[in-house]
Amino acid sequence: MPYLGSEDTVRELRRALSNPNVQSDQLRYRNTVLRVIRSMSQGVDVSGLFTEMVKACATVDIVQKKLVYVFLCSYATLNPELSLLVINTLRKDCQDPNPMVRSLALRNMTNLSRLPSLVEYVEKPLTAGLRDRAACVRRVAVLGWAKLHNLQPNSEIDAGVVNELYSLLRDPDPVVMVNCLRALEEILREEGGVAINKPIAHHLLNRLKETDVWGQCEVLRILRYRPQSEDELFDILSLLDASLVSPQPAVMAATLSLFLGLCSALRPVCLAALERARGPLLAACGSASREMRFAALCHIQLLLRSLPGLMGAHYKRFFCGYAEPAYMKQRKMQVLVELVNDDNVAQILEELRGYCTDVHPDTAQAAISAIGRVGRSYSDRCLDILTGLLALKQEHITSAVLQTMRDLVWVCPQNSHAVCLALDGCEDTLQDSQGRRALLWLLGMHGEQVSGAPYTLERFIHGLRGQASAGVKMELLTATTRLFLGRPAEMQDMLGRLLHYCTEEESDMCVRDQARLYYRLSHCGIEETRKVLLGRRSGPLAGRSDCAAAPVAQWAPYFNTLEPLRQGGRRGGAPSGGEPQPVTSDPKASRELPDSLPPGSGAGLRLASSPALTPQEFERTWLPAAAAPCGSSCSPHTLQAAMRQLHIQMLAFTPPHTLPWRVYLYTHAQRAPWRSTLILGELRWPGPEDLQVTLKQQPRDDAALRAFFCVLTSVLQTASS
Repeated sequence: MPYLGSEDTVRELRRALSNPNVQSDQLRYRNTVLRVIRSMSQGVDVSGLFTEMVKACATVDIVQKKLVYVFLCSYATLNPELSLLVINTLRKDCQDPNPMVRSLALRNMTNLSRLPSLVEYVEKPLTAGLRDRAACVRRVAVLGWAKLHNLQPNSEIDAGVVNELYSLLRDPDPVVMVNCLRALEEILREEGGVAINKPIAHHLLNRLKETDVWGQCEVLRILRYRPQSEDELFDILSLLDASLVSPQPAVMAATLSLFLGLCSALRPVCLAALERARGPLLAACGSASREMRFAALCHIQLLLRSLPGLMGAHYKRFFCGYAEPAYMKQRKMQVLVELVNDDNVAQILEELRGYCTDVHPDTAQAAISAIGRVGRSYSDRCLDILTGLLALKQEHITSAVLQTMRDLVWVCPQNSHAVCLALDGCEDTLQDSQGRRALLWLLGMHGEQVSGAPYTLERFIHGLRGQASAGVKMELLTATTRLFLGRPAEMQDMLGRLLHYCTEEESDMCVRDQARLYYRLSHCGIEETRKVLLGRRSGPLAGRSDCAAAPVAQWAPYFNTLEPLRQGGRRGGAPSGGEPQPVTSDPKASRELPDSLPPGSGAGLRLASSPALTPQEFERTWLPAAAAPCGSSCSPHTLQAAMRQLHIQMLAFTPPHTLPWRVYLYTHAQRAPWRSTLILGELRWPGPEDLQVTLKQQPRDDAALRAFFCVLTSVLQTASS
């Protein structure tokens, strides 16, 4: 809705713009144009002044021209019949002796190319701008073609223009060179981007130092050339060597990303590059920008996957500052856990213990969780710290400690006795559901070692009517039933009252169904109930962090992208917000794989514990290969659980009831520290007892493929048994 009085404002401005006295005074004329722009920005409809503003463009005053161009480009689409006047004015300015006027006219002319009727008038000035003697005009003309392609994606770009842009890659102005790369990348996107051959690649690398920071990053990002020989590869690496230790973090990251992509098959060279990048990364961790520090921390976590000891001597650089935000502290704690060794474990644990009483509850809980992950290797020291934190009797600390103890016992069952000694009285300070569930899980699994476990469960049962969390009720059902199997005399009456309440009075359907399941299970006998609730569990492989060094090729494609910032910091471990669960609830899935594989299954073959692959990469690397028949039949959940125990990831599968049933899987196979192979697979069931396996790999490694096929055969046999 137009402002009140806008018509009077427009009439007054029209009289001022048409006044010869105003037009003769350059300062007054500019101020009048400025008033028009100010009214436009305030929401006043000043499109009626289009003709007067076109006349105001005929001036030598650069400031006034800029103001008029803003107006004309804003209202040209609303006045298609008058837009030709704008084009004529801009084309005239493209002939101006002043290069600033020419570049300004070209920049605004491309804004008008969103009108299809004006495209033909824009192309000729842009083509002439590519050959202009002034570098500022060539910069604008190059980006103008990219913008023209963006605004009119269906229009075809002349091949002569593309050739002209390729020739401008050798322009003496470095900004023009970088702009040409950006424009060609945008125009040729459907063809895979700009094509870079050996002369262009060496030319760009030799002129890399002439460009600014963002220009260097752009060149390094677009440089997709692959050397044809090892000598040429090392020549290119020598040209990149200076940028690898650049004081600019963006340049260093872009260089390292290109470095890793070029020499992914040369593990010693990759590791040497990571060593050289340590200094700039540590410097970025001390940057004044919080965003820069956080990005550096995330990328350091990537590097630690291949070089766990890369930052070991500099662990104090990752101690948290008092004024740092919570997200920064939590990420630093995750890095500290990766740097723990025999020499610094005491200092790191002491530092983490200080964070456990942080005023920010999330930071305190993250510190407690970090201590628990260190406890997988140094359990005695960490359990002493966790037990001391329970004495503080603070709700959020007690809850986090119990969840951490629960996770630690799940991964390291030998610590169950020490944990059970610290559980007495913890229920008094627990108010949140996650902490209560952790306590109930510990009492259910190891309640025989806690003398007061039945009395603690009885308190929970008495307060069941006031408990709103369905998860706590379900955990209480499981814990009470498990403890009944070990201490029936003390738990019989409590279990009966709990089952009666949950089956007759409880309104939550999930709780009722679980109570009925346990009630019917009890009619099958104690031994059958014991097999179900206290039988063999799936191994804690999913909860144990992989200490082996991962191949650089596994994470190199994600370096210098947003992916490290999106990924969670924990590389393994059960979720801190709930009970550690097996991979699936399928009873057949909890069956562990055999300890030894059949002969010929590929000794020395190690599968990566956390292979990363997107569906697009899977499709792009899926190359023809031969299929091998193998008979088997199993359910999707059973197969997924069996594969995950050996670090084989299922990417997708079709609905189980359809034939043929297809499963797509992938993993990284490593037979030696310097050799890693990406293996893709398709399992196809044409019938109930027939299975076809198609395996494909990149790069080629026949021995690794044969070894993986033996491993996969063992998995299928185990899952179908």
